[in-house]
Amino acid sequence: MKGPGLLLVWLYGVMVVGALSRSVYQISTEFGHAPLAYSLSLLAALVYAFITYTLVRGGETARRAALACCAAELAGVVVVGAWTLIEPSAFPDTTVWSGFGRGYLFIPVLLPVTALFWLRRSRTEQPAA
Repeated sequence: MKGPGLLLVWLYGVMVVGALSRSVYQISTEFGHAPLAYSLSLLAALVYAFITYTLVRGGETARRAALACCAAELAGVVVVGAWTLIEPSAFPDTTVWSGFGRGYLFIPVLLPVTALFWLRRSRTEQPAA
């Protein structure tokens, strides 16, 4: 893997480390303060980890799984981002996806869009039957 694919793997890997370390710390030290926010951050970390795995694995099946997971990730970012703006009291603390990823320089909303574009363009050509 090279070029944009390698950059996506690297960025998703960084997001795994950031989201996982933050959510594990918050869940273990102050879960009662914002259980929904911290659980959503853990979910984001797991989604990032799965996408990283599928991008590294490669192949058509992994590409399709990554496409589906990136679409679900984007939906999560949009739903949680909108939810945090509409009903901020539901989130006494931020998540990775709060405010469409504002605390992470909007990478959580830009990354799945970029990944979806790249995965669609990098589709392997199927030989004619």
